[in-house]
Formats: sequence, structure tokens, C-alpha cells
Amino acid sequence: MVIADDLISGQYAACVNIVPGLTSIYRWKGEIARDIEMLLIIKSRRALFGTIRDRILSIHPHEVPEIISMDISDGNDPYLKWISDSTRAQ
Repeated sequence: MVIADDLISGQYAACVNIVPGLTSIYRWKGEIARDIEMLLIIKSRRALFGTIRDRILSIHPHEVPEIISMDISDGNDPYLKWISDSTRAQ
């Protein structure tokens, strides 16, 4: 929750959903790994992605954390405005 708290308190994200109990199975350094993880869904603006990525990299314990961006192609206008109003200008 440190990452979520950091992003919200710094106004880099308007909202962070935490999905606990996720099982990830992946190949790492030639071995099959299986871990229980949490998925963070971070709602922010595209202009803040680089800053968010850098903040996560400075906090996250994994050597190569999953940090990806997905575009919002459409949505509820008042909600999208709230995201913009709740995050810092870049």
C-alpha cells in the first residue's frame, strides 16, 4: 500500500484500486515462478505516466516490476474530469 499512498498523497493519481490475492505464474531467470501478488490499477493522466513509473521503480521491491499503461478511449465525462482535477498539472 506504500505505492498507492505515495501516488495519491503526491497527486500523481486520483485513485488506486488494489486487487489482492492475485496469483502470477511467470518465467524468471530460467525458472518457472509462482507468486501471490497484488494488482494496482492506477487512475491518472497520460502526462504523469513517466513520473508514476519512476516513483514505482524507486519503491517497488521487485527487480523488474510490471508497469504498463492502458489508454482510456472513452468514459464518464464527470469521472474523467475528476481524474484530471485530482492530479497535479504536468
